[in-house]
This record gives sequence, C-alpha cells and structure tokens, in this order.
Amino acid sequence: MTIRNCTALRTLDFGENELVGNIPSWMRHNLPYLKLLSLRSNKLLGHIPEELCALSFLQVLDVAHNKLLGSLPSCIGNFSAMVYYVNGSFGNYIALDGLSFIENLLLVIKGQSYEYGRTLNLVRVLDLSDNSLSEDIPWEITKLQGLQSLNLSHNLLTKRIPPNIGDMSSLESLDLSVNKLLGSIPESMSRLSFLSYLNLSSNQLTGKIPSSTQLQSFDASCYTGNELCGLPLMKKCNEVNQRVPGTGNNGAKDMNGVRVNWFFVSMTLGFILGFWCVLSPLVISRQWRYAYYQYLDEMWWKMQSLWV
Repeated sequence: MTIRNCTALRTLDFGENELVGNIPSWMRHNLPYLKLLSLRSNKLLGHIPEELCALSFLQVLDVAHNKLLGSLPSCIGNFSAMVYYVNGSFGNYIALDGLSFIENLLLVIKGQSYEYGRTLNLVRVLDLSDNSLSEDIPWEITKLQGLQSLNLSHNLLTKRIPPNIGDMSSLESLDLSVNKLLGSIPESMSRLSFLSYLNLSSNQLTGKIPSSTQLQSFDASCYTGNELCGLPLMKKCNEVNQRVPGTGNNGAKDMNGVRVNWFFVSMTLGFILGFWCVLSPLVISRQWRYAYYQYLDEMWWKMQSLWV
C-alpha cells in the first residue's frame, strides 16, 4: 500500500527528515482532502508544483528549509481554506468531517516554535521560508484573506511588495525578511489591524514607513537593513521642496550638495557695487572730493537757515 492510495488522508507530516527529490504533483488527484502538509526541513528540490493549488482544503502548507527554487505560482491564491476566515465569517468553507485535528504539529509562527494539537483546525499558515524562491510575490497571494501567518523570509524574492497586501485582513504574522524586495512599504499594510509580528529587515526597501499606530508599534529592528525613514526608526525623512504655507524659499537652491540662498547673495553684491560706485570717485579724483565737500557745506548752511 502506498500513500497514493490513502485518498481520505487529512494530514501529511514528513517534516525534519532527509527527503530528496521534487514535491509530488500527484497529491492533487490522490490526496484531494488534505488539510495539512508539512515537508519542513528536508532536501527537496525543484519548483513548487502548481498542482498543489488545487488542494482546496489545505489550511497549513509548510515547506520551509528546503532547496526549492523558481517563482511562486500565481495560482497560490486558490487555496480556498486560506481564503475564508477561520470561523466561517466569509460563509463558504465547511470542514468535511466537522472534527478538529487531534494530531500534534510543530509550527513556526511569529518567529517562535509552537506545538499545536486540537487547535490545529483553527490555524491557517503558509511557510515557504529558507529556500531559493525568486522573482516577485504574486499579487494573487493577497486573496488569502483568512491566512494568519505568512513567512517568505530568506529567499531571493525581488520587485515590490503587493500594493494590496492590506486585503489580507486576518494576518497576525508577516515575515518577508532577508530577500531583495524593492520599492516602498505599501500604504495598505497599515490596515492589518491584527498584525502582531512583522519583519521586513534586510531588503532593499526605500521611503517613509506608512504612518499608522500599527506599524509604528513594532521595534525598529523589524525595518533595519533597508533605506527606510520615519518612526519607529531614528532616521527622519527629508522633506524636499516642502515649505510652510505662506512662506517662500527666497530663491534657495541646491548646488552640488550646498544650499545657496540667491536672495542674500544678490543683496550683498548690490550693496558692494553701489557702495563703490559712490566712494570710488571720491578716493580717485581730488576734484570730485572738493565738489562733494562743497555740496555738503552748502546743504549744511541751507539746513541752518531753515532752523532759524
């Protein structure tokens, strides 16, 4: 008898072994009711097969610490059990047998290892960390609105964080650290009101951390290794070309990193030029000096006569 014949199998845990080869694609047809799949800490190779996306009852997928490569399949948003909220608030997911898991499973959530037993049926986890997955994070992943923990850390993911990641309203733990992600932190991330663990460190993110009570409550170490600014980091964001309403910049411009205020420069040059236009003739020409002093003397006597 092989695992292929166990068509009613709900849980498959082969974690922390020495398994090699590819993740089998036949699970789609042979294990259609699988709820939990853990292949953690093995030596699996190759891509994540798109056939896994057809496992509509899968609520925990843990393939961390392997040697998987390639891009994340865009069909990753098809895990129906991760789309809908745990207690059925979205109205579509119903367990086949109505029973909770009774097995024990070790999962890494919020950066810590936890052993789950009867509460496994309430957990929605996607852990693909510590592999060699590359390219971008497909926007389809944001369809998983019932997902509670997403770990894509320690991979080679590039490009931007999906701008609508805030749609994943059930996220409690998000780890995207140690990748090559670019761009800014999406503003929508400030809507993740249940988020209690966040790690975006060691990427190539830039810009200002969106302002929200949620994102500013995390430790600064969650954002280190990027080019970010704003609270909770000590680095302030440079407000370029921003002025207080009603005030001007007086012609100030940047030249090779040095800020020059041309208003004061022109005023100084004008004063020097005017000053020497008046005094230089007096210094150079004796005739001009005599005429100037005679003019001042005449003006003095005229003023005296007016006072009298």
